[in-house]
Formats: sequence, structure tokens, C-alpha cells
Amino acid sequence: MTLDLNDPQTLILLAAGALGLFVIILLLMVVKRAGQSAHMAQMVASQMGHVNQRVQMLSDGQQQLVGGLSSVSEAQAKSQAHMLKLMEARLQQVNEVVNRNLTLSTKATAQSLGELQQRLKTIDKAQENITKLSGDVLGLQDILSNKQTRGAFGEIQLQDIVSKALPSDSYRLQHTLSNGKRADCLIHLPNPPGPIVIDSKFPLEPYERMRKAETEQEKLEGVRQMRIAVRNHIRAISEKYIIEGETADGAILFLPSEAVYAEIHANFSELVREGFAARVYIVSPTTCMATLNTMRAILKDARMREQAGAIRQELSKLYGDVDRLGSRVENLDRHFNMAAKDIAEIKISAEKAGKRAQRLDNFDFEELAPETNPSVVPLVQD
Repeated sequence: MTLDLNDPQTLILLAAGALGLFVIILLLMVVKRAGQSAHMAQMVASQMGHVNQRVQMLSDGQQQLVGGLSSVSEAQAKSQAHMLKLMEARLQQVNEVVNRNLTLSTKATAQSLGELQQRLKTIDKAQENITKLSGDVLGLQDILSNKQTRGAFGEIQLQDIVSKALPSDSYRLQHTLSNGKRADCLIHLPNPPGPIVIDSKFPLEPYERMRKAETEQEKLEGVRQMRIAVRNHIRAISEKYIIEGETADGAILFLPSEAVYAEIHANFSELVREGFAARVYIVSPTTCMATLNTMRAILKDARMREQAGAIRQELSKLYGDVDRLGSRVENLDRHFNMAAKDIAEIKISAEKAGKRAQRLDNFDFEELAPETNPSVVPLVQD
């Protein structure tokens, strides 16, 4: 069979044949590829089965993990709750301890502050007292620097000592004597020795000059003036306050300064002897109190002697009262004896009455014999 390649039909046939061959080849290739794809699909399916198994295993593991995580979470929650409770209890204990410590600390702090406040008040009060004392010292210096105020200061101190040592009716302040001189204090002692005068003035200027002397010459001058001032004062007291027939045969010079008193007795003993000779006795606040106590004993003894008659009368009256009391006690004892006798007789009568009542109580009425003709009519039943 001859093919004419120039013939269009031939070309068409050839083209159709080639196309069919190509299609067949393609079909073979597709079939082959389909077989390969099926094999691949089978392999993929197998792999997918393995994957599904793995996924299932993972899912089971995940479920187990979820369960384990739930158990762990629950255990952790319980443990956390327990820990929270423990922590809350501990915190509560700590809070209680802290509060208690804070309370105790607050109380201690408040107490310390209170004590500190009290101490501060004490310090303030002491400071005020010191300030006041400083003012008083300055005032005392002003008083002692003036002769008139110094005399008034001595009089006040003497009055305070005398009022504490003696009864109010045994002395008199600022008493005017018959010679017109006014005594700072007159003590009414019995004769002998009689009323005695106490003078409270003292020479302070020479003593201050002598104490503040810086040179030997100033000191000698101060000693000389001190000796002259005390000697003149002793002489003036002896002349003004010792009056025969009116006052005692002596007077007292009161020095309201222990320092001046000690200075005179230590370095001016001749002035003390001159005072004894002039019957003027120098005393300080301390020795004045001792002297006044002795005077009080004298006054007490004198008043006891004055009241001796009245005491004897009172003793006589007391003896009469005691005698009457003895008689009344005897009468009372006699009444008591009579009352005791009456009580004994009453007891005897009571015992007798009791015995009779007992006999009546023991009497058996049922043992009595019935009467032969009873007056009681018995009841007859129908």
C-alpha cells in the first residue's frame, strides 16, 4: 500500500494515527501513573493509618497527661490551699505576736513617756524652785544689806523659833518695858529668874567686811570693827533690857546666823566672856531652840507647882468617885447574885413542869376499862 504524503487525507490519516498513538502512549502513561498513584495512595493510606495510630496514641497520652495534669493540679491546689491555710495561721500568729509586742511596746513606751513626763515635771518644778531660790537668795541679800530689814528678818526668825518652842501665853513680842525700850521678845519665866528679854539684832556689816577682805590690812580692819560692833551691842542690851525688879538678871542676844555665831565663838572668845560678865548670853538658832526647851521645862514645872493644890483637890474627888464606884459595884454584884438565885429557882420550876408534862404524855388511855353502862347508843343497820 502506497502512501502519498502529499495527499491531505494521507496526512490526516497519518496525523490521526500519530494522535491515536500519542493518546495510547498517554493512556499507558496515565495507567502506569495511576498504578503508581494507587500504590502511593496505598502507601499514603498506610502512613495515614500509622499517623492515625500515632495521633490516637498521642490523644490517649494527651488524655492521660490531661488526667495527670488534673490530678497534679488538684494536688497542687490542695497543697496550695493547705499552704495558704498554714501561711494564714502563721501570719495570724505573727500578727498576734506583733500586735501583742506592739501593745506591750506601746504600753512600755507610754509608761516611759509618762515617767519621762513626770521627771520633766519634777525637773521643771526643781528649776522653778531653783529660780525661786535664786530670787529668795537675792532677796535675802537685799534684806541683810539693810539694817532695818535685817532687824525685821531676825525678829521673824526669832518669832518662828519661839512660837514652836513655847506656849503662846508664855511670851510676848515687841513688849515695851518701863524704861520705854521695846524688846523684840519677852519670855515670862517665874521668879527666879523672872521675865527675860531676847534681842534679835546683830552686827552684819563688820562681819561681811571682814569676810570679804582681800588684803591683810582690810582683814585687820574688819576684825577691829567686828569686835567694836559686838561689844557695843552687848553693852546696849545690858543697859536697855536688864531692869532690876522687872526683868531677869540677864538677857539673850539672838544671832539669826550660825556663821556669825561660829565666828564669834571661834575667833572672838573675849567677846563671849564679856557677854557673860555683862549677863548677856549669845545664842544662834540652834542653841536658842535648846535654851527655849529648857525654859519650857521651867515653865512646866512652875505651872505644875501652881496647880499642885488643884491637883490634890482633883485627886480627892477622884478618890471619892472610886469609892462610890466600889459601892455601886457591890450593889450590882448583889443584884447579880439575887438574879442568879431567881434563875436557879426558875430552872427548878421548869424541870418540875417538864417532868409532869412527860408523865402526862406517857399515860396510856387505851388501857382504861370500858364503862359498864355506856351512854353512847350504838347505830343499828337496816
